[in-house]
Amino acid sequence: MPIIQSVDRALAILNLFDEYSPELKITEISDRMHLNKSTIHSLLKTLQKHHYIEQNTENGKYRLGMKLFERGNIVIHNLDIRTTAKRHLIDLSMKTGHTINLVILDGKEGVYIDKVEGSSGTILYSRIGRRIPVHCSAVGKVLVAFKKEEELNRILESYDYIKQPPNTITNEKAFREELDQVKRQGYGYEKEENEPGVCCFAVPVKDHMNQVIAAISLSMPSARLHMEDEETIVAQLKMTGDQISAQMGHNHSSFKRF
Repeated sequence: MPIIQSVDRALAILNLFDEYSPELKITEISDRMHLNKSTIHSLLKTLQKHHYIEQNTENGKYRLGMKLFERGNIVIHNLDIRTTAKRHLIDLSMKTGHTINLVILDGKEGVYIDKVEGSSGTILYSRIGRRIPVHCSAVGKVLVAFKKEEELNRILESYDYIKQPPNTITNEKAFREELDQVKRQGYGYEKEENEPGVCCFAVPVKDHMNQVIAAISLSMPSARLHMEDEETIVAQLKMTGDQISAQMGHNHSSFKRF
C-alpha cells in the first residue's frame, strides 16, 4: 500500500509533541524531522489551518491544537468499556483509597483511557492518554499475558526492553517467565519497575469471547504497601474486573478461570 508522503510527515510532526516536549520551535521540528525549514513551515501551516497545531504568540513556538482534544474525546466517548467501567472504578477507589486505572493495549504499549485518583496519594504517571510499556507495568503484563502464543510472539518481536528504574525487566526470557506467573495467579504486579516509589496490581477485563480487552489497576505509593493486605487488594480488584467483564458480556461459567 503506497504511503502519501505529506500526510506521513504531518502525522510525524504531531507525534513529536508529548509531555516532555509540549512546545517546539520550527528549527527543533526541522532538526528532528530531518527536513528543511521551508517544508516544515508548509506542513505546520496546513496543520494550523485545520487547528491540529497552534502557535504560541508569546514565544513563537508550536504546540498541539484543540482539534486533537475534540477528536480524542470522540474516540473516548465511543469506547464502551470506559463508560461501562466508570462506576466500578469509582467504587473501588472509594473502598480502597487508592488510584484506579483503566488501560487498553495499542500495538506494543498500554494506553490509559480512564483514571480515578485515590485519596492515599497522587500517582502522576498514570495520566489519561499516556502510553506505558508492557514489560514494566502491571497492566501491560496483564494485557499481553493471556494472548495466544502467535500473537504474543508478534508483540515481543524486536521489542525494546527500555530500562526504567532498577527493578525493570530487561530481557525476553525474564519477561516470559513473568507472564507465565501472571497467567497462573490471575493478576499482574510491579513494584517500582516503571516509576520510583510506586507499586501497582492489575487484573484483566474480558469480553464475551473470553478475550482480554482491557486491564484495571490499583496504584499506590510503595511506602504504603506494608500497611495493606495484598490478598484483600487482589480480591477486590478481581471482583471489580469480574463485574466489568460480566457487563461486557463475559460468562464466567462458560470459561475456565485464568
